[in-house]
Amino acid sequence: MPPKPNRETAQKIKDRINLLSWFIFLATANSTSSRWCPWEIGYADGVKQIDKIVVVPTRDSAGNSHGNEYIDLYRHVSTAEGGGVGLFRPTDKRGVLLESVAL
Repeated sequence: MPPKPNRETAQKIKDRINLLSWFIFLATANSTSSRWCPWEIGYADGVKQIDKIVVVPTRDSAGNSHGNEYIDLYRHVSTAEGGGVGLFRPTDKRGVLLESVAL
């Protein structure tokens, strides 16, 4: 990425987001503080169906969690009841095991 945001880079990102079926946001300390990543999820929100945006929140070695600001807005990946990883909608309490989700 260029050190300073520019129109050419923004257009390349928009073209790629439009081309892909899904937008998956890996929420880390770096991605949430990035100049581009919050803009990208905002752009995806405007052009993708809401069920095609997924946030993957993370926790760093210090125990800080990242991505919580997005899990009330979009589907997100989290630990499912009974173990495993589940895909949750913002209002879900239980989620769906990823093995059974048709992506």
